[in-house]
Amino acid sequence: NQLNILLYCILTCLNVFFPNLDFSWSTELEQNLKDVFQLSTFRPLQLKAINLSMSGKDLFLVMPTGRGKSLCYQLPAVCSEGFTLVVTPLVSLMEDQLMYLKSIDVEAVSLNASSSKEHAKMVLAEMTDSKAPFKLLYVTPEKIAKSKLLMSRLEKAYNAGRLSRIAVDEVHCCSQWGHDFRPDYKLLGILKRQFPKVPLLGLTATATGSVLKDCQKILCVPEPITLTASFNRTNLYYEVRLKDSNSDDSVSDISALIKERYKDQSGIVYVFSQKDAETVSADLQGKGVNASPYHANMNPEDKSQVHRKWATNKIQVVVATVAFGMGIDKADVRFVIHHTISKSIENYYQESGRAGRDDKPADCIVYFGFNDIFRISTMVVMENVGQQKLLTMVDYCQNVDRCRRSVIAVHFDEVWDDEGCNEMCDVCHYITVDITQHAKDVVQIVELAGSLDEKLTPLKVTEAWMGKGPAKRRKMIQTTTLSRLEVEAIITSLLLQGYLSEDFSFTPYTTYFYLKLGGKAPLLKNQSHSITMKMRRTGLDANTVSTTQQTVQESFRQEAFGCISRD
Repeated sequence: NQLNILLYCILTCLNVFFPNLDFSWSTELEQNLKDVFQLSTFRPLQLKAINLSMSGKDLFLVMPTGRGKSLCYQLPAVCSEGFTLVVTPLVSLMEDQLMYLKSIDVEAVSLNASSSKEHAKMVLAEMTDSKAPFKLLYVTPEKIAKSKLLMSRLEKAYNAGRLSRIAVDEVHCCSQWGHDFRPDYKLLGILKRQFPKVPLLGLTATATGSVLKDCQKILCVPEPITLTASFNRTNLYYEVRLKDSNSDDSVSDISALIKERYKDQSGIVYVFSQKDAETVSADLQGKGVNASPYHANMNPEDKSQVHRKWATNKIQVVVATVAFGMGIDKADVRFVIHHTISKSIENYYQESGRAGRDDKPADCIVYFGFNDIFRISTMVVMENVGQQKLLTMVDYCQNVDRCRRSVIAVHFDEVWDDEGCNEMCDVCHYITVDITQHAKDVVQIVELAGSLDEKLTPLKVTEAWMGKGPAKRRKMIQTTTLSRLEVEAIITSLLLQGYLSEDFSFTPYTTYFYLKLGGKAPLLKNQSHSITMKMRRTGLDANTVSTTQQTVQESFRQEAFGCISRD
């Protein structure tokens, strides 16, 4: 008897983990893939995930943006009796999915706060009707949390064998450690508690191992199988450009890039604030770029119009806040430019991942400015590990000795093979510089301010070191002849390495960011202690051929400057 059980387990595992083996549903899957979804083949991990779900297994699927996660519950829904419940965070996401499914003649319905009473009544009635045509029911997490009537109908559907599976889209929203935590997601554990025999599929493009463990507990899924696709988008070229905090020439640079390198090609420019969306968009328009702003404070009709015009190539560039996010599914986006850095690696990976969904070369460029760190710090200071996530993003921008895609992959716990780099990022030429004396000079400035019971912002520290502060202070410190970019790069490095630290001050109206001595500052009193940092050569001419078309070495200007000179 035990031998039979063991053989059964082995055969089950073989069937689950070797997706090419035939299942009772395999022929129907292949047929519907071609006839309904108009696809000839599965992408990596899709068939394995579908077979797991069809086998009744609970599953977490981590797959990059644009790699076809939705198919992993839509195709099983078409091939199963009853309906699949899909929980999705945004009504706009829901509407996009419904439009797509309607275009391929797959019946799907939704329930959300804007649903009419008549529509809701019809959907609730059809949930237990064996003749009901719909295969997918989309709901928001708020609907699950607040509608007792919906839960009652789901229970009846479950008892009638009509609830075939549950899909939780953007599953990282469950975890407060994730980059996009939503409180109502924490209440979704009721689904597995009430419907334990229904397989659950959690989907995300951005989740670390710790976030997935948190999601597992929240959703009450005891032993899910986790499938993780590679985070390496081989067709994307990653680049970081420095921008001067004193005079922002980045808009001129972005304009030149778009007009020369990306002429007549679609793209997105991400900005920090709603005000930035308006001003950067206006500046680009003034420089001859067909751009429009997009942010949460616009009325819904205007947002829809911008989205629609961009999707149909009537607008070349959307200048947007993170409001232009989930559900943006345009295949031929050739560039995603960040005018300001993202608040985390997770956010950046998801935002930049909207480029190149057609698998053709695309560029992901970040403009990194010293002041960006402190602008965003005041926004994320109240978030769980917000500062830690921001500094990880800053480290990505400062990094000069590891391929940028390597930094991303390792952040998401992927074992990285250096051969996967293929020179598709700007981290190519760098120099190692000893900054010990510079560090001592900066620490002296902050130390002196503390002894005078004075707090210094990063800007004040920069100006003091460059000899631009009060004359009294200039006499007491060692000033520098380094350029402003060099000064800012060193101060940022000292912050990341722990020689300086953040010091926040709150008022009823705003949050101030000051610098104070970090835990490592005392080490500088030891004469044998030294600090080095690696500095990139950076900058591509606007009319240079994209590095997605030629190697980094060929495209970098020979005269490109390092952040710190060799002298």
